Amino acid sequence: MPKIKINDITMNYEQQGAGEPLLLIPYLAADNACYAFQVAEYSKRFTCISIDPRGAGETDKPTGAYSTALFADDAAAFLSALKIEEVHVMGLSLGAATGMRLAARYPQKVKSLSLHSAWSKSDPFLRAVVQSWQVMARGLGSVTEMVIQGIFPWCFTPELYAAQPEYIDQLAAFVRSRPKQPLEAFLNQSNAVISHDAGSELSQIKAPTQITFGRHDMVTSTRFAEAMRRGITGSELVVFEDCSHAPIYQNVADFNAKTLEFLMRQER
Repeated sequence: MPKIKINDITMNYEQQGAGEPLLLIPYLAADNACYAFQVAEYSKRFTCISIDPRGAGETDKPTGAYSTALFADDAAAFLSALKIEEVHVMGLSLGAATGMRLAARYPQKVKSLSLHSAWSKSDPFLRAVVQSWQVMARGLGSVTEMVIQGIFPWCFTPELYAAQPEYIDQLAAFVRSRPKQPLEAFLNQSNAVISHDAGSELSQIKAPTQITFGRHDMVTSTRFAEAMRRGITGSELVVFEDCSHAPIYQNVADFNAKTLEFLMRQER
C-alpha cells in the first residue's frame, strides 16, 4: 500500500476504483480496511481513498495529544499532498467527527459529507463509555481484545449476537487479522474522542451532508441528531431501524444503498 509524508507523520492509505474521489476516514482503533464492505460497492462509482489515521494501522503513531482537529489537519494535508482539490468525505464515529472538523475548517476541499454514527460534542455518557474502554484496554493489555470484548457489544444489537454468533466471530477474526494498535496510540485516539467538541463549527459546514444513526445505538444515539441537523444547514437524516453503532456491518445492503444514493446525487 502507498504511503505519503504529511505534517509530522508518514500516512498509509489504500486506493481503489474510478470516478470522483471519496475519502474514507476510519473509526476509533481501526485502519483503512474497516470499510471493506462499502468500498466493494462504492468503488464502482468513486475512487475510494481509505486512510490509516494517525495512531492506527501502518501510519505513524507519535506521542503527544491527539484531537479531532489534528486528525482533520492531517486529512487536509494528505489531500494537498495528493493534489486532490475537492473530495467527498465519509466517516463513522471518530471518522465522522474528523470529517465534520475537516468540512468546517477546510470547506473548499469537501464536496459532500457523510457522517455516520456521529456526534457534535462529547457528553458525560459518551465520555464514561470511552473511559471504560480505556480501563479495559489497560487491564487486558491488548487493544484488539478490548475492541472485541468491550466495543463490539456497543456496536451490534443483542438480536444480532443471538441470531448470527458466527458472523460476530467472523468480525472478531477480521479485527484480529489487522495491524495491532499499541495501547498508547489507542489512549491518544480515544482521548480525542473524549475531548471532541465541534458544536461551534457546525455552521461552517457548507457541503451537502448526510447524517445517519442506528436506532439502537447508545454511544452516539439519536440524542445528537437534532443539534447536528440544526447546525448543518440542509443536512439529511437517515435512521437505520434495526442497527446499533455499526450499521456498516449489521445491515450492509441497506447502509450501502442509502449512503451510495446520497453520494451519487452529489456527483458533478
